[in-house]
Amino acid sequence: MTDALLIVDVQHDFLPGGALAVPDGDAVLPALVAAAADAELVVASRDAHPADHCSFAEQGGIWPVHCVEGTHGAELHPDIAALGPDLVVDKAATADRDAYSAFDGTGLAQELRARGVDRLVVGGLATDYCVRASVLDAIAEGFAVTVLAEGIRGVEVQPGDTERALQEMRAAGAGLA
Repeated sequence: MTDALLIVDVQHDFLPGGALAVPDGDAVLPALVAAAADAELVVASRDAHPADHCSFAEQGGIWPVHCVEGTHGAELHPDIAALGPDLVVDKAATADRDAYSAFDGTGLAQELRARGVDRLVVGGLATDYCVRASVLDAIAEGFAVTVLAEGIRGVEVQPGDTERALQEMRAAGAGLA
């Protein structure tokens, strides 16, 4: 059995001071860096939006402009980049399609299988959106999943979103460590 750490969207725009900052988002860094030391494979996902992405409010979406490909805001936090991820997947990279999951349109499941991965530890941002979607898709793809509790934070658009996401992930079969 091969384990991989999936670090979801720890990008400048999702961190304090960013365009779509997750409260206390930088608190995930120590747990993710520590988990990477034990992982056989480190995978990072990132939003890589074009400037006219459908999720942006000015295009009729619900989010402020964030993680536009080629900008500082779209870059991985230096602590995550310094891990030298074995694989980086970009998602939501076309203007007309949104994607919260690291598995949505990226070929990630096939790539993990090709590398012999069957178990994932998942952390990153935000618990109630991209982490949730990635965990649920990973389980649907047949991977055993553990969510790293100290390595996640939610954006909480609505109060309780993070807890609801955690309950949904647990109900789907994810463990919480």
